[in-house]
Amino acid sequence: MKALIMKGLQNLSLASCITSCMALALCLGLPCAHADDYPNRAIKIIVPYPAGGVTDAVARAVGAKMSDQFGQPVIVENQPAAGGVVGTNAMAKAPADGYTLLCAFDSFATNPFMYKTVQHDPLKDFAPITLMVKSPQVLVVFPGTGIKNMADFLRVAKEEGDRFAFATPGAGTSSRLSTELLKQFGPFDSTIVSYKGGSQAITDLMGGQVSAMIVSANLVMTHIQSGRLRAVGVSSLKPLQLLPDVAPIAKTFAGFEAQSWSGMLVPTGTPRPIIDKLNAAINKALAAPDLRDKFNSQGAEVLGTSPEEFAQWLQRESSKWSAVIKQRNIHLD
Repeated sequence: MKALIMKGLQNLSLASCITSCMALALCLGLPCAHADDYPNRAIKIIVPYPAGGVTDAVARAVGAKMSDQFGQPVIVENQPAAGGVVGTNAMAKAPADGYTLLCAFDSFATNPFMYKTVQHDPLKDFAPITLMVKSPQVLVVFPGTGIKNMADFLRVAKEEGDRFAFATPGAGTSSRLSTELLKQFGPFDSTIVSYKGGSQAITDLMGGQVSAMIVSANLVMTHIQSGRLRAVGVSSLKPLQLLPDVAPIAKTFAGFEAQSWSGMLVPTGTPRPIIDKLNAAINKALAAPDLRDKFNSQGAEVLGTSPEEFAQWLQRESSKWSAVIKQRNIHLD
């Protein structure tokens, strides 16, 4: 009898333990309970690139409006290193609680195919919130080349071969990849000169040290308008509102398209109700007329998508550019 009682007590203790563990697991697995009062403290937005770029500007503009909506501080923190790899690697290990966000640039979808130091999978380790801004790129040339349109460009690039030099802001940037894609379409054997940042590359292009560059429209719009650079093609499928007379590159090379973009993500495992709150807040911020006017005036297209639409965009970008990287044999470490 004593043995039976002891066994019963053991079973009761085990059952109580299991019940307690299950209750704890259920509590941890009920995101709605935590989402009700979210956010109740400061939110941090990691920008794994230097201050002053498009992604940084978008993060700060959106972050300020999120702070107004939530009544909580939204802090933007730049963690620039290795083309965004270091900051993104760290972000992949952040708590999945909605208090640490990643404002990603287009290299987010391409770095894993170029850098061995990438320790994250952009499609598995992050949950998309919204695609915020797309910025078409512009093919600009030094006016001294005499190039006025895509036909001139193609002729001169083929005639000069490796003497025709393209500038890019960096070896792993979307500018570099767009240039590689254009060379594939050409085909032509131009030299690619990679700088450590866009400002010096643009300065050298205006000085004639290099001949051409494919770069985000917002970075060169003032130089195009001043005549110091000449735009001969745009990377979007339609002409830009600010450059209505500049034809899409796709008119010459069917299927050519390249866009710079910025989007917001959180680590995988973040409760969906929190993602939905963030999506609604960020998209509301993007809809503000002052924010739209600011970025539209720079040639950018302000969006604001669902998480699912952003996920599909990331999948397409990864597939497209991984093929270019493989074909052009681009490795950066």
